[in-house]
Amino acid sequence: MRVYIGWDPRDAAAFEVCRHSLIRHASVPVDVIALRDWELRAMGAYWRPYRVDERGQMWDARDGAPFSTEFSYTRFCVPALEKYGDEPVVFCDADMLWRADVAELVALAGGAAVACVKHDHRPTERVKMTGAAQTTYARKNWSSLMVLRPIRCTALTRYVVNIRSRDWLHGLRWIEDEDIVGLPEAWNWLEGWSDPAIDPKIVHFTRGTPDMAGHEEATYADAWRDELRAARQAEYGPGRPTSFRGIGNELSAGG
Repeated sequence: MRVYIGWDPRDAAAFEVCRHSLIRHASVPVDVIALRDWELRAMGAYWRPYRVDERGQMWDARDGAPFSTEFSYTRFCVPALEKYGDEPVVFCDADMLWRADVAELVALAGGAAVACVKHDHRPTERVKMTGAAQTTYARKNWSSLMVLRPIRCTALTRYVVNIRSRDWLHGLRWIEDEDIVGLPEAWNWLEGWSDPAIDPKIVHFTRGTPDMAGHEEATYADAWRDELRAARQAEYGPGRPTSFRGIGNELSAGG
């Protein structure tokens, strides 16, 4: 099973936690791929321009919208990277702590073109993470975890991913509504927003991971820190850098 995790250098610890917890709970072999902006640009799969202001906030040059991570738009390259194949593939943000089996998630999706938690997320805070702008738009956080059937996502060509607006892409306007299967909220439980009575299968630290200032006491922060320690002890050892596979030259951009 192939799982793409968004990569941003500011989220390096989050990536470790996400990858380790995903694999630890998986009942099937999982091929984890770091979705890295510079590799996609080097391949010619992604060229969307942006600027960074004096506060470090990134702004998309296509529609002028602020965005918070380097994988905000690159997630939509996944179907093309998969050459629009028929096997299901998963994308998830890096700031997620897995507490359940990814095979269970994919089974819930069935043969759907897209499966995701259909949040009605309307955050009230103005900033998140380390000072990035918090934004509100239709279907916010639907695209933060998706099970995709690439053969049914052919509308996401390279050209489209690089020119269409944030709202069109993240709002999943590239697929018919009836082709989007809703998943239980436990599979993308938003820390600080979702119902505390829900037992999360995936905890999404969408406001900021516990290693970021101001988020040290987030719900499930201790579990996140335990997972980070386990990841570094088991796979990398003290002082060693994170090890994972990027896109490299193994996948064609397609599309």
